Amino acid sequence: MGPEAGELADLGQIGPHLDVRNVGVVRSRLNALLDQTDTNVTLDLAGVEMIDAAGLGMLTAAHLRAERSGHHLVLRNCTRELRRVLAVTRLNRILHIDRSSLQLSA
Repeated sequence: MGPEAGELADLGQIGPHLDVRNVGVVRSRLNALLDQTDTNVTLDLAGVEMIDAAGLGMLTAAHLRAERSGHHLVLRNCTRELRRVLAVTRLNRILHIDRSSLQLSA
């Protein structure tokens, strides 16, 4: 069983792309939230249809930042496409995905 969802990260509209064009803004907002919280942080990715290496790197770095502070970054509402990318890169073995919120159809 994975970590419990915590504070919902309100980062505004992330999607449909989490890539080099917007990863800096998302990173800044997410890092600020991770620095301010004393609980797990849940990131809603329902709007993300496409992610590139910059987006994957940002999620991995945020995951490590949360782990260092004794918390978890939990990914919620991952689309089928996003779950496929996480599986192919094997990041699904590292990142915490809220499986109760998985979208069954994309």
